[in-house]
Amino acid sequence: MTTTTGRTTKAVLFHGLGGPEVLTVEEVALPDPGPGEVLVRVEAIGLNRAEALFRAGTYYYPATLPGSRIGYEAAGVVEAVGAGVTAYAPGDPVMAAANFEFGTHGVHAERVVLPEEYLVARPEGVDAVTAAAVWLTYSTAYGGMVLTGGLGAGDHVVITGASSGVGTAAIQTALRVGAVPVATTRGEDKRKRLLELGAAHVIVTEPTGAAADATGTGHLAEEVRRLTGGAGADLVFDAIGGPGFARLGDALRPGGTAVLYGWLDPRPVALSMNWPQTVHSYANGALVRTAEGRRRVAGFIGAGLRDGSLAPVIAETFDGLERIADAHRLMESDAHLGKIVVRVGG
Repeated sequence: MTTTTGRTTKAVLFHGLGGPEVLTVEEVALPDPGPGEVLVRVEAIGLNRAEALFRAGTYYYPATLPGSRIGYEAAGVVEAVGAGVTAYAPGDPVMAAANFEFGTHGVHAERVVLPEEYLVARPEGVDAVTAAAVWLTYSTAYGGMVLTGGLGAGDHVVITGASSGVGTAAIQTALRVGAVPVATTRGEDKRKRLLELGAAHVIVTEPTGAAADATGTGHLAEEVRRLTGGAGADLVFDAIGGPGFARLGDALRPGGTAVLYGWLDPRPVALSMNWPQTVHSYANGALVRTAEGRRRVAGFIGAGLRDGSLAPVIAETFDGLERIADAHRLMESDAHLGKIVVRVGG
């Protein structure tokens, strides 16, 4: 049974739906870890689009207000364990496994108590800032593209929203399995950086000037076919959905696969008439909720970090939970490329 000792910790909460301004940092009760639970001192947290959708009221499950917690991703060190915990001991470096409802168990805090199955071991030698940027992005890319979409060596994959944390992880994941990543981005400003990160090709979906006639959103399928010698892509990996999902389907080869893992466009998803094709929706939680799924993801990430094929792109690091609203503002500006991380004190 979990007991409360009168100790408190700082945590990010929100009491109403809205923009970054609804986020507050408050003192909350910090119980002792009960049976099967682990107390973690958080060193760094990673931001994800899911948190912005959640506090705005547009995520796939609602926040319980007032006083909702928030946050899927954190890296820290075990401070104490409850009865029956054998996988972890005080001093062990760990990461949150993002397999929980973050309205209740949100890890954007200085300390958190979590069931042990909500944690994974931090790869050896990986610092907290790096660790806070790896788990959700690479597990989504690996689970969505490789385990669900069947991406393999020589395949062409179209990656939308390629400048995001998941997008940059998807480029590296595709390269690691020998595939050919074709990145999409809305503006020219990120083209050069995406090519430097390993994208074989970059398609700008909202170009200006003369380029608009060649590579605009409406011509995405034609551009993909040009880049693939007329064949079309083997896989599309999409975070956006909405009506534009049909244009991605148009870019597939006959029998290709589309994986939709996000819904940044809240409008109904439209399907292409380019049949046959396989369409999957992908929810990362289904993979990392199982011990076997967490083992497979941890193995892939750990091996990639060791050999250097996986290296999270960190757009900016903020210092202190008090900067959480600023970090969210940057995330919503779409001005960044890669992952946003907040270092946590306490």
